[in-house]
Amino acid sequence: MMPFPPSGDKARGGCYGRLMNFLDLDRVRAATLETDPFPYLVVPGFIPEAARAALSGDFPRIDKVGSFPTTSLDIGDTFAAFLRELEGPAFRDVMAAKLQIDLTGRPTMVTVRGQSGARDGNIHSDSKTKLVTVLIYLNESWEAPGGRLRLLRSPNSLDDMVAEVPPDAGTLLAFVVTPHSWHGHAPAFGPRRVIQLNWVTDESVVRREQARHSFSAKVKRLLAFAK
Repeated sequence: MMPFPPSGDKARGGCYGRLMNFLDLDRVRAATLETDPFPYLVVPGFIPEAARAALSGDFPRIDKVGSFPTTSLDIGDTFAAFLRELEGPAFRDVMAAKLQIDLTGRPTMVTVRGQSGARDGNIHSDSKTKLVTVLIYLNESWEAPGGRLRLLRSPNSLDDMVAEVPPDAGTLLAFVVTPHSWHGHAPAFGPRRVIQLNWVTDESVVRREQARHSFSAKVKRLLAFAK
């Protein structure tokens, strides 16, 4: 493994991002796959500490609530290198083996959140066009009682949970999307950094979701300007 580069402004330089290994795939291989009530795994420390520091310094600026496709954000060199590794074949193959699902030829879709608001965290199960959901948290610390994702047995209550995942720095949560992969969290307000990657059924899903997110972002900007 290549040595990690310095954090801060130097980590934003072009060459550093190409030298860094952002993902600890061995931790994924060693993690326990839970299957009740749907297949999922939680991997603390998935992003090593030095890589977290570099990504924190290059995290896209997001001042609004909502989920934003990476194509709509100002992405620095280090964050771009992280995305290439995240969407690369090595991570795909490890996740496919761990979750026991064939991801060959399946496209990826990545969105980023920087803020959390009152409408976030409602209980839901992801759409059937998504095959696997991966959430990676980049919050240096998390003390708030809300904002801790809960994996649920039903859509009826946040208390009907099988696991609760604090959005701690470097933690990965991944699950196979099923009709009953219910999840949600109590409201949280303010900065909450999350990268979401999905393997989806086909490229039309990516195009449709990017268009939807882009339209939503434009509406939010217009509303903010009107105020």
